Amino acid sequence: MNDNLQGKSEIFMKQTDESLSLHRVRDWRELSKQWPIDFWLLGALLVLMVIGLTMVSSSSVAISEKRFGNTLHYFLRQAFAMGLGVFAAYIVLHVPLSFWEKHRGRIFIFGLILLVLVLGVGREINGSKRWLPLIVMNFQVSEFMKLAVVIFMAGYLNRHANAVRESFEAVMRLAIPFGVMAILLLLEPDFGSTFVIAVVITGMLLIAGAPWRFFVLTVLPMAAILVTMVITSPYRMARVTNFLDPWSDPFGKGYQLTQALIASGRGEWFGAGIGKSVQKLLYLPDAHTDFLFSIYAEEFGLIGVGFLIFLYLWILFRCFRIGRKAIENAKVFGGLIAYGVGIWIVLQATINMGVNLGLFPTKGLTLPFMSYGGSSVLLLSIAIALVFRVDYETRYYEAEEAE
Repeated sequence: MNDNLQGKSEIFMKQTDESLSLHRVRDWRELSKQWPIDFWLLGALLVLMVIGLTMVSSSSVAISEKRFGNTLHYFLRQAFAMGLGVFAAYIVLHVPLSFWEKHRGRIFIFGLILLVLVLGVGREINGSKRWLPLIVMNFQVSEFMKLAVVIFMAGYLNRHANAVRESFEAVMRLAIPFGVMAILLLLEPDFGSTFVIAVVITGMLLIAGAPWRFFVLTVLPMAAILVTMVITSPYRMARVTNFLDPWSDPFGKGYQLTQALIASGRGEWFGAGIGKSVQKLLYLPDAHTDFLFSIYAEEFGLIGVGFLIFLYLWILFRCFRIGRKAIENAKVFGGLIAYGVGIWIVLQATINMGVNLGLFPTKGLTLPFMSYGGSSVLLLSIAIALVFRVDYETRYYEAEEAE
């Protein structure tokens, strides 16, 4: 008898726990609907930005002390950039999507002008002219160009959706503006941003319904040009091939990657602990910029890396969800922006982590919302604000329909 009562009690408690869990899920869903924007996406971004600031502070201690005599130099500059990004995002959040759609061509042309300007008066760092020197920061034009491309493509595909699905000519119309842009980017040179933009364009075209066969005729010629540029340049060829076997020259051309791999390996499962990285002590160059992920892996381990990957995938999922709901509510322009921004963030994160792990050649791309870089943080904040605006207008539209 007692055994039966105990069994029934356990079943009742289990059912009660399951019922409470379902109620909690429903409560969270109802709460998310009450917010004007997607708070799941907002929460993931806030967590990512806090981790990013923490890692910039940790990874830049030694280099800040050496260059400026202040261990917080890069941290303070990154915090300022994030604050500027939040302010810009707040402004963008209050701008209707119709404004961006109306001025998409002007924004793209302005980006091309900046690319020409940076080749003339831009600041050269490590053999590349990518930055315009401003009063408060060095502005990386290619970051602005990524945003301009997403806005321009969303507007173009919104207006020519049927033509893109049926006519190769509609796709080829993009060849001239994007060809000019690609040439200007490659003259800097900035192969990483060129590749990211090309994939974002391809992804948005596919989402808009363009047939695969169109890409065989457009992507292959571009790939052939890039391969030719790499083969004909010993410097570029060395950067592409060094990642295949960095240990063949661990104190020369393979030094940076070998130090990055040592940092990642030292993290093991649970990491050495926050602030306890050894490789950041002037062993790993660019520890607070391109190779911040390796320091993160060293301090947080494989578990921390898994959590970071989950955050980026969650951001991708939320962006795609916002994009899908917008398109379902006939807001194609906004929906394509959400898709484009999601592809941009996760692709760039994937490439950065791949470079740090020796899977890809060095590209000079930041880890979104993590690596030190004012331009990247500022433009990504604006891009995410556009996604939030898409979500807001979709929710507002749904509310009107319900009334």
